[in-house]
Amino acid sequence: MKKLNYKDEVATRYTAYNSLFLDLPYDHIYRTGTLLPILEQLSTQGFASGKDPAEIVDQFKREILGDKEEKHLHQLLFQLIQYVERQVLLFDSIEDAAFEKIFNVEGKGSVKELIGRVRHTNKMEELKEKLKTFSVRIVLTAHPTQFYPGNVLAINTDLENAIRKDDLASINSLMLQLGKTPFINKEKPSPYDEAVSLCWYLENVFYKSIPSVLYDLIEEIDEPWEDWVNPDLLTVGFWPGGDRDGNPFVTHDITIKVADRLRETILKCYYRDLRAIRRRLTFKGVEDKILQAEQKVYDALYGEKSKGFNNPEELIEVLREAFECLKSDHNGIFSELLEKFILKVRIFGFHFSIMDIRQDSRKHDALWDDILANQDDNSIVAQYEKMQEQDKINHLLGLKSVPSEISIYDEFHQEMLKSFDALEEVKKRNGNRACHRYIISNCQSALHVVEVFQLAKINLTPNAFNTLDVVPLFETIDDLANASGIMKQLYEIPAYREHVKSRGNKQTIMVGFSDGTKDGGYLRANWSIFQAKEALTEISREYGVKVIFFDGRGGPPARGGGNMHDFYASLGSKIEDEEVQVTIQGQTISSNYGKVGSCRYNMEQLLSAGLENHLFADDNRVLAEKERGLLDQLAETAYQLYKDFKSHDKFTSYLSNVTPLKYFGDTNVGSRPTSRGKKGELKFEDLRAIPFVGAWAQMKQNIPGFYGVGTALSTLKKQGKGKDVKQLYAESLFFRTLLGNSMQSIAKSFYPATAYLEKDKEYGQFWQLMKKEFDLSKEELDGISGGKGLLHEAPVSQASIAIREKIVLPLITIQQYAIQKLRQGVKNEDIYKKLILRSMFGIVNAARNAA
Repeated sequence: MKKLNYKDEVATRYTAYNSLFLDLPYDHIYRTGTLLPILEQLSTQGFASGKDPAEIVDQFKREILGDKEEKHLHQLLFQLIQYVERQVLLFDSIEDAAFEKIFNVEGKGSVKELIGRVRHTNKMEELKEKLKTFSVRIVLTAHPTQFYPGNVLAINTDLENAIRKDDLASINSLMLQLGKTPFINKEKPSPYDEAVSLCWYLENVFYKSIPSVLYDLIEEIDEPWEDWVNPDLLTVGFWPGGDRDGNPFVTHDITIKVADRLRETILKCYYRDLRAIRRRLTFKGVEDKILQAEQKVYDALYGEKSKGFNNPEELIEVLREAFECLKSDHNGIFSELLEKFILKVRIFGFHFSIMDIRQDSRKHDALWDDILANQDDNSIVAQYEKMQEQDKINHLLGLKSVPSEISIYDEFHQEMLKSFDALEEVKKRNGNRACHRYIISNCQSALHVVEVFQLAKINLTPNAFNTLDVVPLFETIDDLANASGIMKQLYEIPAYREHVKSRGNKQTIMVGFSDGTKDGGYLRANWSIFQAKEALTEISREYGVKVIFFDGRGGPPARGGGNMHDFYASLGSKIEDEEVQVTIQGQTISSNYGKVGSCRYNMEQLLSAGLENHLFADDNRVLAEKERGLLDQLAETAYQLYKDFKSHDKFTSYLSNVTPLKYFGDTNVGSRPTSRGKKGELKFEDLRAIPFVGAWAQMKQNIPGFYGVGTALSTLKKQGKGKDVKQLYAESLFFRTLLGNSMQSIAKSFYPATAYLEKDKEYGQFWQLMKKEFDLSKEELDGISGGKGLLHEAPVSQASIAIREKIVLPLITIQQYAIQKLRQGVKNEDIYKKLILRSMFGIVNAARNAA
């Protein structure tokens, strides 16, 4: 894509519309808008000449405020922060409005482009066969990375629409609204609030975009609507209300309440569609059926529930009767309206989105200790603790029941047991597809899987149990290395193997990019996940099981984000490709899936990537032994450097005392705590990936996205393998994507903002370690790309990042100034803490995938 196009459609428009802020009739806004460029210029020049943030802000104060008291400076800084926040949202709206012009929506990764290649290579029948079983699932999570409140997101949507139409009056009106609308939540949302927020995307974006992709695909391959056999080709998963891992506020009641909200939301969508369809299908014998469907959907929503539809099959039956009448008596006029609507009902059912239950393995350990302690023979607890793992597994599988009076258990354990009741109730109300997975975080053994398997078997009815998938989540480097051995052990257990067989010989396995990177660094984590997937595919195929991989990804490359099309297109035949499943969270939901156009584009990218990996697999994608050896060396070298860095005696104290890590809990953007552990001294293992990665992003240091990459590349070059690594970069899409995403992390870094720490008595040496590896990584990545510069293959991303970083530079200066002042010791600490907190929002929002 040409940079000129981006400049015309985005950069120039931003400059023009940004000037409208100056004319808004609010106190101080003209003054703030004219002073902001001064702080930006002072920051640019100051950091370039080696000044620290405090010196830059002091110079700004002298030039603008003279001898006025410090409180006047702080007041102005808060006004500047608010101004920049609104500039970021304006820029978001302009980019969103230009989406189809700056991205080639019919180019690489689109369904249309894929179909063109399929026709050219005579693979149409192969594609049709693959489409019968293939699936892409986007799983919306409740992770707290959405820093725009709902009312601000609504303004963003309206502003985007006005910009598309060049409606200056509406743009001005919306910017007037922006000037008075708060950008922060006063209170933390509840898990139910988070679910309601995401229901907006389901109703307004996914309900439109998923069917539209399928409609076009079905027409492109010339498949009859009624013959379409795979309504699961594109689906949406849902974690709010079911994700109990570390969130003490999620209860079984909330799970049911969220499921009811999902059912209510999809029925509202159906009701609106049916009213619109009835206006068109006014024919004898047809209209009555549509009216019947409309009334029974209404009853299921608002009226006497017993008179409404109980399940989607009942609705589809009425619709098919109308369809047959339309074909037989009315020449099939407007039949496509009904066909498309029937497909929607098959896709979304009465559940809309598929809920997952998730809990940490350590919680299940404790629950079983409590259960065993309350058995008739409580001496078994001591015996159980001394057993070998296989003996423990056999003991649990031998239990036919547990004490049913749950009041004898610990309160938290009572709630865990009730979660199985909630799972059953959700299935009963919304259908078996509505909730069919229980995910085990921090899974480290076959016993951890059996603990949940047996709890489900004892607590659920046969139907609910038989339609449940138990999903291990492997996260740390060691757990990923042991994953295939764990699954082999499970496949050898007759009861478990029989259950997998009853589930169609499919086993879903989740891998965690976020915690993997936190544990092992960028290169080691990604290569370990790749190797684990190969090993898990091999062992599963050996036992006649088709493994489904579910990737736990965050927004930034450090948490598995970045270019996902090339990642999935590069996996090769040694990794099972039956489905693509991936978590999408908070900020990335709104930036990549927040509008119908961008949602459709990104879903097509995932869909085509998974199909491409199957249809166009070639020898270049299967890594040769020599190439694997290079990746092993690179990953291990980077891992050792990252481990040394992580074990540095200043590592956790730097995160605690210098970065804004501790302020993430005060942002009121999510309901769950920032750490899995108890309050007190920071423990690395308890730290959640979001604040961990987010803290580095706030500092513009982005350690998890590149640390070790430079040393790894440099080391192999010194060993005479530089040419081999360059060849690997040229020929391996997987390696090229891996380094390309790391380039994005570096492009979003800005070390001059924290260069003052180089002279810090406590953290000077630690900062120098980071800067040294940053410089080396930037140099090596530029070298491996042939000196073309970072992100040379992604000019739109390159241009967008450059403008966004320029917009938030004043916020970076203000935040570092406040951090610097607090570390120097000041009387009015609260003011500086508030400056840090308030500047976080704009920095995160500008990055769009910072945490």
